[in-house]
Amino acid sequence: MAEVLKSGRNALEIKDADTRVKETVEKIISDIENRGDSAVLQYSEMFDHWSPTSFKLSEQHIKEIVDNTPQQVIDDIRFAQKQIRFFAEQQRASISDIEIETLPGVFLGHKNIPVNSVGCYIPGGRYPMVASAHMSVLTAKVAGVKRVIACTPPINGKIPQATVCAMYMAGADEIYIIGGVQALVTMAIGTDTIEPVDMIVGPGNAYVAEAKRQLYGRVGIDLFAGPTEVLIIADDTADAEMVACDLLGQAEHGPTSPAALITTSASLARETVIEIERQLAKLPTADIARVAWENNGLIILVADEDEAILEADKLAYEHVEVLTRDPRFFLDKLTNYGALFLGPETNVAYGDKVIGTNHTLPTMKAAKYTGGLWVGKFLKNCTYQRCTEEASAMIGEYAMRLCELEGFAAHKEQAALRVRRYGHLLNEVK
Repeated sequence: MAEVLKSGRNALEIKDADTRVKETVEKIISDIENRGDSAVLQYSEMFDHWSPTSFKLSEQHIKEIVDNTPQQVIDDIRFAQKQIRFFAEQQRASISDIEIETLPGVFLGHKNIPVNSVGCYIPGGRYPMVASAHMSVLTAKVAGVKRVIACTPPINGKIPQATVCAMYMAGADEIYIIGGVQALVTMAIGTDTIEPVDMIVGPGNAYVAEAKRQLYGRVGIDLFAGPTEVLIIADDTADAEMVACDLLGQAEHGPTSPAALITTSASLARETVIEIERQLAKLPTADIARVAWENNGLIILVADEDEAILEADKLAYEHVEVLTRDPRFFLDKLTNYGALFLGPETNVAYGDKVIGTNHTLPTMKAAKYTGGLWVGKFLKNCTYQRCTEEASAMIGEYAMRLCELEGFAAHKEQAALRVRRYGHLLNEVK
């Protein structure tokens, strides 16, 4: 039976924090609905100390930013975007429109139609999340979205140069320097100066995730991507240095980021705790990572790999690293995860930044019912049908009886009208 060696906050603490987040987001949405641009400006000043004459960057301003970005940064962004674009293009190529004749004269099909407009949120705050521009803007463009706008917050009162450069290189049609909940709300409902979009996407903290939850329905969303999560599944072949390093690699995102270890090795569990303390002593971001580990760290000792599968699927974490003798076993057996990282040769940082898979992934157990952001999220699978007159009369006879069975008189008449119009053709065929 699985044994919890370390746990994080209890359910009551988490519920209290969620309630505060919910109330704050409700207030911001209501305020922007009522006051538009002036409310956006107020929240921008309050949260980001940013009050520009225009949130939108002009083409000239974007050009100046790109021209002043170091060449190495440009080259690195270009390399990352090449990998992400290629994988997204392969995904898009795997999605096909179809039309089939299911019965003589009955043709059914579907088309994959891109969403018309998308708003991408690229987080900032403590870290400029440059990679999120590739993951959202670029992927939407590969899917065929016509209008893609992107928002990112200023950092310490300044425009994040590399992030803007990445947005531009990814193909953003409009770039705005707005952060947090106010950015999501502005893109979703629009203001006098910003036209709303049909869908909002991108990762973020608990406030961003809650904003997406409350805005869902007015606009589409990718998924509820809240504070990042990492789970490492390890056996006695893994080493504590790597396990601790990879746990802290995600814990540094923020104080609410969960980091978990499921292991069959009690000695590895003990050594990992010691190693985490050793690495925290010299980690530049230890002020954040330590709080995340202490408040949200989890260690579960399991009897074998099968029990590890059960516990991992219960957690349904965003990132799952597998450091075991046979990583393929977990690829074959696991069902609830955002992305898998198989073996010590790869890690979450590769997926987050450069290797090609998308880093906007399900959190908060959403991996139980959805995958992460990909080109398919930006496509609407829309069905259609057409019939010959003879086929319409034949289908109509079945439809009449089935509609009557359910008591739908007007539905029945739709079918009956076609039978009256085209029934003679069916009789001629008989």
